[in-house]
Amino acid sequence: MKLLVNTKGILLLLLILSGCATQEEKPKTVIAAWQPYDESAMIAANADHPSTRMRFKHVQSVVSDKNDLWKQVGDQIADFSEQDYNNLQSMILEQDIPMIQSFIKEGKLTYEQLTKWYLYRIVKFENDSTKHLNALISINPNAVADAQRCDRARAEGDHPIFGMPILLKDNIGFEGLPTTAGAVALTNNNAPDAFIVERIEAKGGIILGKLNLSEWANFLSDGNPNGWSVVGGQTLNPYGRGKYDTGGSSSASGVSMAANFGAAAVGTETAGSILSPASSNSTVGLKPTIGLLSRGGIVPISSTLDTPGPITRNVTDNAILLDAMTGSDPKDSATDGKTASDTYISQLRSGKLEGTRFGVNKRYITDTTYAQIPYTKAVAVLKTAGGEMMEFEAAGMNYQGFVELLSADMKIDLPAYLSEYADPAVPFRSVADVVEYNLADTLVRIPYGQARFDGIGETELTEEELVALREQLRVAGANVLEDAMKTQELDVILSINNWDAAIAAVAKYPCLTIPMGYTEDGAPIGLTMIARPMEEEKLLQLGYAFEQLTKSRKIPVDYR
Repeated sequence: MKLLVNTKGILLLLLILSGCATQEEKPKTVIAAWQPYDESAMIAANADHPSTRMRFKHVQSVVSDKNDLWKQVGDQIADFSEQDYNNLQSMILEQDIPMIQSFIKEGKLTYEQLTKWYLYRIVKFENDSTKHLNALISINPNAVADAQRCDRARAEGDHPIFGMPILLKDNIGFEGLPTTAGAVALTNNNAPDAFIVERIEAKGGIILGKLNLSEWANFLSDGNPNGWSVVGGQTLNPYGRGKYDTGGSSSASGVSMAANFGAAAVGTETAGSILSPASSNSTVGLKPTIGLLSRGGIVPISSTLDTPGPITRNVTDNAILLDAMTGSDPKDSATDGKTASDTYISQLRSGKLEGTRFGVNKRYITDTTYAQIPYTKAVAVLKTAGGEMMEFEAAGMNYQGFVELLSADMKIDLPAYLSEYADPAVPFRSVADVVEYNLADTLVRIPYGQARFDGIGETELTEEELVALREQLRVAGANVLEDAMKTQELDVILSINNWDAAIAAVAKYPCLTIPMGYTEDGAPIGLTMIARPMEEEKLLQLGYAFEQLTKSRKIPVDYR
């Protein structure tokens, strides 16, 4: 019997050798039991964190047993060893999807080995109390079997997503695993595949598991830490566990990509929920035009502003996952008339920085508050490459009615989801039902309160008033962006992280964030490009060109 332990004495993996085993027989890998640990030191250390959103009440989930997660993995990696993991690492770690596919085509790697490698890596870090990130809520118990089917049907794979293990934010439906939105109220929500999941699987993509998130996509509490959900616990940033914000609400979609827990991940955004975690974890995140991707089967906040989108380690994989998810959904009228480009992948490298007119926000290059942020350096790189850098004074945005819009939409959209997609066993049919359920156990279910859910119940808009508010905010956001774009004849506007996400959200303009560097103390920072509706192809091409020039992303030191 051989025990593998870390320096803290935490049991990671138990390799059991049968007493009658021959030298030819391979030892079995058995996942050691997770033991809850004393998290008081981290909570105390964060009590005075400069950001109130980093002041934790809990780190580990207060309702979930991580050993239930390992039950979904154990049999799948029983014949996969640390040696296997190390032997395959150079072909998988930080590699893009086309490179991984090339190794498979050459016979050096199989889809089964690829899937087991990711599962083994998840256990390796998530079962270690000194490195866990609380990224996973559930794991597909059939992931390896799905990969084996891909190996047998390799000749049928005509899309680069074929055989790739994909992770989903846990507000996205996947048949076989609950869709919880991180909430106790939905732990038994065995909902069907979301439309975008059907699209991924139709092209041969493998759903590896479901990811932690800010509970109810960050529309439950007011001021709760990003990445906290009762079901998944507190998601942590691999660049600094407890030091840096994960961003939210697609927190673990960003974290899982930074830590190489899957080939690609799907997040969702209402106003910043893809851009924020992608940039906070040195990954690439695309917030598409509303209606380019279906929202069918996704736990909603706002049918006006919600959209899923890809979060990946590089722009190439982002284009691949976006392409895999596109399609018109008869149950989501917003997708009607939205035509996806069939060249997201094939024309990715054709983007030209030379002659492109980039809008540069003067405030971000003149205000000393932003001196640590490498925005000015990124602007200089683009200028050297031939980009035309056009400085502009950003117009102000009136957000009056924004929260009211989200509340009014969710008051309608959540009951619609519960009726159309949720497991019939879920007893709730309204936001008020969930609020009442949470109040029965305030310490466990809502440790940070449910102020935003309370606000939903207080919102009273007529249908006409809601329609008018949607248009008012759309016009206000579009006017702010077009004030710069028309005046300066801009192709894209350059922003930082999710700082202008709300403006782009209400205007329904797409955004792409790409790693552009780190602050002096190591926090990841993203360069965010904003374009006009349905210009995702332009964003991906320009993002790819910038990425190739800078290659700014660095894998987190403790997760190499």
